[in-house]
Amino acid sequence: MEQTLVILKPDTLQRGFAGEILTRFERVGLKIIAMKMSNPDEAHYYHHYETIGKMVSRRGEEQFKVQLGAMQEGPVIAMILEGVEAVSLVRKLVGTTSTKEADPGTIRGDFAHASLEYVNKHGVALPTLIHASGDPAEAEQEIAHWFSKDDIHDNYQTVHEYFTQPKPGQAKHK
Repeated sequence: MEQTLVILKPDTLQRGFAGEILTRFERVGLKIIAMKMSNPDEAHYYHHYETIGKMVSRRGEEQFKVQLGAMQEGPVIAMILEGVEAVSLVRKLVGTTSTKEADPGTIRGDFAHASLEYVNKHGVALPTLIHASGDPAEAEQEIAHWFSKDDIHDNYQTVHEYFTQPKPGQAKHK
């Protein structure tokens, strides 16, 4: 099973969407194996967004600074989700970072409300509600940054796992 990091950003909590978003992940069979609410400092976010995510080279120094400020406006909920192809499944559910192009039915398509053009013009952070790991390698680094091994609780089975795991004696399809 693959694992991915998801962060419900301050704007998610401020707008009251945490439960709705969490429900979407559970409904598709993703298993919550770690979760915590925290208020990380700038150094923690710097490591997350630049050391791991390389945001400055992707979006520029100014947007990076705005993002660091926005992430410190309140607490976040960080979680590890586990499931079949969890990284790509979560990315599909979340929708594109550019909220203007996010498809209806995705988290950002349904709840995000500003475009990159608008936030760049006004010098504010793009309210994307959520962070999701971009690929399995990034997920591994982010999980190690946000959680210790003692924080992870994968020793239970969900009903979804029952249907996605081979049963004893069952022939595997090729």
